[in-house]
Amino acid sequence: MRRTTLTLLGGSCISLLLLWGLVRKIDLRQLLEALQHLDWRYLFPAVGLTFVSYWLRAVRWRLLLLHERPLPLRSLYSATIVGYMANNLFPARLGEFVRAWMLAERERLKMPPVLASLVVDRLLDGLSVMVILLLVLLTLHLPPGMGKAAALLRAGGITTLIAYLGVLTFLVLLKARPLQALRVLARLVRPFPQRFGERLIPLVGSFLEGLRLTRNLGTLVAIACCSALIWVTAALPIDLVLQGFGIHLPLAASFFILVLLVFAVMVPAAPGYIGTYHVACYTGLTAFRLPDTQAVSIALVIHGVGFLPVILAGFFHVWAGGISLGRLRAGALGNGGLS
Repeated sequence: MRRTTLTLLGGSCISLLLLWGLVRKIDLRQLLEALQHLDWRYLFPAVGLTFVSYWLRAVRWRLLLLHERPLPLRSLYSATIVGYMANNLFPARLGEFVRAWMLAERERLKMPPVLASLVVDRLLDGLSVMVILLLVLLTLHLPPGMGKAAALLRAGGITTLIAYLGVLTFLVLLKARPLQALRVLARLVRPFPQRFGERLIPLVGSFLEGLRLTRNLGTLVAIACCSALIWVTAALPIDLVLQGFGIHLPLAASFFILVLLVFAVMVPAAPGYIGTYHVACYTGLTAFRLPDTQAVSIALVIHGVGFLPVILAGFFHVWAGGISLGRLRAGALGNGGLS
């Protein structure tokens, strides 16, 4: 059975279990009443800021690829939107490969430097999340009795830190001692099917050729500024949805919920992170003493604001580019996906 199929089945089981546990806590009639209290006018700027965040991601990606050549923002933005749409529809975060393949195909680039730029992109996200987590822990005081949420935050932070340091250590070793790093990787993949290792090792070797980061101070400052703005514009929609429900919490609360959501999307789940996303959002909201039904209704709206417009926009860019979803998936799997 294909690895992506196993991932989909396992993630779907996790999603169903989490949703079942969440549904047991709410009353459908109360849920509909809670949604009726939403001021829908707040959703328009929330959706707008969501797209601003993705546009800033395209700007940062352009800066990371300047060593290749200055790329048009239009291509970078459409590839970014389609990639995130694919992350919501396909299992195993295949959207990262979709994003890389679409840009490489449109701009006639080689895949290794594009994939390498996305690894650096994700490392920047990991660093940003750890900075946000530190600021949240320093500035946000949860109400008494919210040990579960605090423990979840600490566990997610430790897991992210370990993963971040592990990837960073491997990349430094890969750059400084490529042969030794590839030998270590070959030992680590021995328990997996032989076909997996046969595809992964050459991919990592070619990826090494494209792994570069500018030393230009101005570009590095611009990358740092983009990273900060990406996460600010990702947290503000959460704050706007809360205001739409008549709930006024400090902005740090929205960052707290955002960090929990970041940890949630790391857990295998059904496409769209159904279940994991909602439980993480629910956990963050109930930490501020919101009733269960209200917390679930807010979680549904936050998920809708962050996912549905991006999926629709992704379909538009796929249609505008004359590309089918099947070709996107096949291109991603054939150029780096390890199915």
